Amino acid sequence: MKFRNSLAGLALAVGALTMMSTPASAAMELKAADVHPEGYPNVVAMQNLGKKLEAATAGRLTLKMFPGAILGDEKSMIEQTQVGAIAILRTSLGTVGPVVPEVNVFNMPFVFRDETHMRKVIDGEIGYELLGKINASPAKMVALGWMDGGTRSLYLKKPVKTPADLKGQKVRMMGNPLFIDTMNAMGGNGIAMGFGELYSALQTGVVDGAENNPPTYFTQNHHTVAKYYSLTGHLIIPEIFVMSKVVWDKLSADDQALMKKLAREAQMEQRVLWDKKVAESVDGLKKAGVEFIEVDKVAFYDLTAPVRAKYGKDYADLIKRIEAVN
Repeated sequence: MKFRNSLAGLALAVGALTMMSTPASAAMELKAADVHPEGYPNVVAMQNLGKKLEAATAGRLTLKMFPGAILGDEKSMIEQTQVGAIAILRTSLGTVGPVVPEVNVFNMPFVFRDETHMRKVIDGEIGYELLGKINASPAKMVALGWMDGGTRSLYLKKPVKTPADLKGQKVRMMGNPLFIDTMNAMGGNGIAMGFGELYSALQTGVVDGAENNPPTYFTQNHHTVAKYYSLTGHLIIPEIFVMSKVVWDKLSADDQALMKKLAREAQMEQRVLWDKKVAESVDGLKKAGVEFIEVDKVAFYDLTAPVRAKYGKDYADLIKRIEAVN
């Protein structure tokens, strides 16, 4: 009996020491941000992550969402995340490329065959590997997971069926040299511009068009000033959601593990929400009179070969691994 009591006492002592070694994080409200509006799949998935986090920690950790670019454009929000002013950020991969060059592999034109191929890549070994590269970089961000950014195509004020139709057309691209080079190779004139400036730029003719997925094209009302959607499918770019390393380091090991678990769930939930949103957006665009135009994809693919060669030369093995994913 004494022996059993001693074991029980030892177990309690070890348990107490374990709890002392990994104390719970202090109560925190985590500020989360996105350029997309309320109701957008990425925003909803992050809000649901927050609800789960609050329930799992009995209110000790909460999340407050700031959608609709309230806290600035993506470049500005990345900078805020790096210093800890924003805790969790969903951002396009295009804005991360200049900070973590390895992720530019996913940014290259026509690197994925279709969205099914892209999802298998980000859900598997390669996806985890690139998240790790972000974590190991000097970017001061912890990559939590991937989100589906959809297939991006061109929308302009005139029909575009072939590269020749893009001649002289100023097309807004994300601020990454790779994307500017991609548009220039396709026959247009790539213009780097913040997303928040785009609607007025389309209205005033500063740019003739842009490129994006159907939900963004629709929810941002860009279709009201550029009614031709040319299905180039030139980019299929996954997006990421990251946590400020400044904030991450304040979490206990248990809370970090919880955040990783909830992040994976958010990654899968966003995908279901995304597919529904794409279908609704395509329907809305058609009802609004947008003309969907089939294009000569092979011509655009061939013209962008130099872009893949230029930006992929240091990652040839990784590109082969991506191509090999079935």
